[in-house]
Amino acid sequence: MEETDIRQKMQQAIDAVKEDLSSIRTGRATPALVEGIIVTTYGGSQKLRIVELATIATPDTRTILINPWDKSTLFDIKRAIEEIKSGLNPLVGEDVIRVSLPPMTQEDREAYTKLLGQKLENGKISIRRVRAEAMGDVGAAFERKEFGEDEKFQREERIQKLTDEYVGKIEDIGKQKEQELMQV
Repeated sequence: MEETDIRQKMQQAIDAVKEDLSSIRTGRATPALVEGIIVTTYGGSQKLRIVELATIATPDTRTILINPWDKSTLFDIKRAIEEIKSGLNPLVGEDVIRVSLPPMTQEDREAYTKLLGQKLENGKISIRRVRAEAMGDVGAAFERKEFGEDEKFQREERIQKLTDEYVGKIEDIGKQKEQELMQV
């Protein structure tokens, strides 16, 4: 496995972690809190994400505004948000849904911090899997006598440096998200 392939796979793991962390509530309203929620609509014949059904805006730090393109989906979207039991309380207005975020308690912050730790660890595991796969490829190539022992150790060292670099990036992302969580 080439270094560019390793970098690409490790970057994909980081991108997955970022996307996963965007769904963690930080006390600030963001479209990511609702855009991935699956809505069963049009008489149960369609299952679409909210982002595919509506415009999502955050007019202030505590409110998410959902404006469906097809107004017949208003109550389907409201029901989907209620069913996920995320503590979000959608209110239907004339043509829009307002979701007001309640202030986070210290308990909420601690629970989300614990969830953050789990998601970050899953990202690190993904990075380590890429490392293990690359190390296996190096070992197999060495066994086939494609290069010498010195080259094997150099390649393993480069793979380890890449692993450390990308694990560090995940830790930085985690620190930033934790700061957002702990802001009152």
